[in-house]
Amino acid sequence: MNDPESRFHELIAALKERHYRLTPQRMELVRLIAASAGHPSAAQLHSRIKEQFPTMSLATVYKTLALLKEMGLVLEIDLRDDSHYDGKHPKPHPHLVCIKCNKIIDGEVSLDQESLRKLEKESGYTILRPRILLYGLCPDCKIKVNPQSSP
Repeated sequence: MNDPESRFHELIAALKERHYRLTPQRMELVRLIAASAGHPSAAQLHSRIKEQFPTMSLATVYKTLALLKEMGLVLEIDLRDDSHYDGKHPKPHPHLVCIKCNKIIDGEVSLDQESLRKLEKESGYTILRPRILLYGLCPDCKIKVNPQSSP
């Protein structure tokens, strides 16, 4: 799902299928999510969309993100003070989070469905939202903390 245009059309089709209104503001927000290079927060998305739609509220951004999350089209990455959103890879996968700068990147390993089912069976839980967040220092912050560790 790396092509932003294809992802945009996929998200719009899912909203149309469920008969949600496609206002210009909502369409632009979906475009931003589909083209996002990282894992933006609602505030970051709001800041970018306000350039084109100055009257759009942050509440509208949150409502649209909640709707897309409910539909399984974005993942919410809940950090201490803020949530960030992954609109390009909506299936559960690990995220690496820097504890200094809050940079988030995708982990390039998949969540093993067999292990999740085994965990469900052993625990009695029904896993609804598998998430793995791995906290550490990104390469840039690691160098700032310990300059001798640079290559």
